[in-house]
Amino acid sequence: MEVILKEDVEHLGHRGEVVKVADGYARNFLLPTKKAMQATAANKAVIEQMKSSAARRSATEKTQAEELVVKLAPVVLSFTRKSGAEGHLFGSVTSADVAAELAAKGFEIDRRKIVLPEPIKTVGEVSVSIKLHRDVTAQVKVTVAAEASDEAVAEAAPEAPVAEAAAE
Repeated sequence: MEVILKEDVEHLGHRGEVVKVADGYARNFLLPTKKAMQATAANKAVIEQMKSSAARRSATEKTQAEELVVKLAPVVLSFTRKSGAEGHLFGSVTSADVAAELAAKGFEIDRRKIVLPEPIKTVGEVSVSIKLHRDVTAQVKVTVAAEASDEAVAEAAPEAPVAEAAAE
């Protein structure tokens, strides 16, 4: 079945393209989610208008994304997580965590635009990519630090419990 894409679909095509897909994929996913419409003669005539408006919209989105890249360049996100002796985290830092921290700093970015091949599971510094537009990608530095454990806190102040025991 031939369909006209109304928006970019990963691994399929870009907005305004006519693509050939399996009937079930079109009926069950693309058409109900309004990501595409059937490629009829009337719709193909409308496609030219869509392409010109899509080109204008894409250009404005790209300029906005480039402005956002400049604003995101100096941003450093810091996370403190519990970790083991060798720096492996007990949990992980995910794209949702990065999106929440960016929101706290005033940047509303969808977590699906944050590109993490796998969650961050070690202490250290990582550069995270954010795909703002199909041609524009920003880099944000993420620093993960180990949380001070209870044992380390007890070792730092061993005098207090001993003094209390001696007073009794």
